[in-house]
This record gives sequence, C-alpha cells and structure tokens, in this order.
Amino acid sequence: MAFDIRYSRTSHGQLKGFRAFDRAAIIQQIESVLGTSPTLTSKARVKRLRQPAPTEYRLKVGDFRVFYNVVDDVVQVVQILSKPDAISFCQEQDDDSPSRDEP
Repeated sequence: MAFDIRYSRTSHGQLKGFRAFDRAAIIQQIESVLGTSPTLTSKARVKRLRQPAPTEYRLKVGDFRVFYNVVDDVVQVVQILSKPDAISFCQEQDDDSPSRDEP
C-alpha cells in the first residue's frame, strides 16, 4: 500500500534550510520508508512515541529527526529537526502537557 506524504508548512520551510546533501538524504528516506510502511517500527529507524508526544511517530535520518502522524493512508510530516532541536521539541511538549497529579 502506498501512502500519500504531505508536508506541513513548517516542515517544508525546515527542509529548505538544510544543506542540499542533507535535504536529499532526508527526502529519500521519507519517500522510501514513510511512503511504504510508516507504522512499521524498528529499533534504529522508526519509533512510535509515547503519548503525550508532539506526534505519533519519529523517523531517524542521520542526525535529523522527522516527526509525523499517520491518518488512514496519509503521512503528515509535522517537523524535521536536528537531533538537539528534536530533544528540545519533545521536552517542550512534555512541559506543556498537564501533570497527572493535577485535578
């Protein structure tokens, strides 16, 4: 089953900011992995994130992280970040989520 890949405006802008070499590698991995089996998790590449998280899945491409959701046969790429930025992105989402201790 082929999946339709859609990029958010944010992720599209982020891609434009990367070096051409990195951009080509990221796009190649997005098309090959997310275009065919975006929900197939592995230890090295695709991870389903524990909720609350910014997205449902994360794809590792070298030193970059692609955050995305899958709805039916559509992959929605939300963010494409360097590893340090990805760590901050996930921590910000954790800080914004309500604590379990709060009523």
